[in-house]
Amino acid sequence: MNNHAGSAAMPRHVAIIMDGNGRWAHARGLPRSAGHRKGVEALRRAVRAAGEMGIKYLTIFSFSSENWSRPPAEVSFLLDLMRHFVRQDVAELHRENVRIRIIGERSGLAPDIVTLIAETEERTRANTGLTLVVAFNYGSRQEIAKAARDLALAVKEGRIAPETITPELLGSHLATEGIPDPDLLIRTSGEQRLSNYLLWQCAYTEFVFVDEYWPDFNRETMQRAIAEYLTRERRFGGLTAQSA
Repeated sequence: MNNHAGSAAMPRHVAIIMDGNGRWAHARGLPRSAGHRKGVEALRRAVRAAGEMGIKYLTIFSFSSENWSRPPAEVSFLLDLMRHFVRQDVAELHRENVRIRIIGERSGLAPDIVTLIAETEERTRANTGLTLVVAFNYGSRQEIAKAARDLALAVKEGRIAPETITPELLGSHLATEGIPDPDLLIRTSGEQRLSNYLLWQCAYTEFVFVDEYWPDFNRETMQRAIAEYLTRERRFGGLTAQSA
């Protein structure tokens, strides 16, 4: 967890909410599926840019726990995109020394997707370059509730005392255990909300909202967002010399 106040340095961890695929497609008279396909291309550009810029962690919101409420045909298409990504892109990412971690609820997913997730994480576990964290079937409130249940069970069974529960202990029971909190969160399409994404982890994250729809996201978009981030004064609840 970051705890140093002062001018922002190059972000170590960037999180992205990839928003606007459907609106991008609608603006061009195309089906939503066309926007999602273009969104995968934008993801490839973002991963490449993050690696080249020296970012250590990139977390992307690929499928939320609330996305199940979308039309069944769209949900099926999104799940197939996940399958395609794992089967087509992981080999190249592995060659580029990218480690992949996939966070989110796995119960209820199709068995082949669960297997692909496990194989992907195991295959890239020893890689030491960029860590790509894919939030898939993920919801932050659900994640926090699960951590609370785990700690409640530990108290009930006498393994820990209630007074030993600290923010650090709860954080160690989240899906992102071992990953530093995001320094910068970017959301595309002009929307300005978290949408149940990394609520705990983004306590002191800097937010940058860009107008581009996700399929138009590229290296220049990333650079502009980081340039904005670098102008921020990060205080983490304290004071800096300039603001004292």
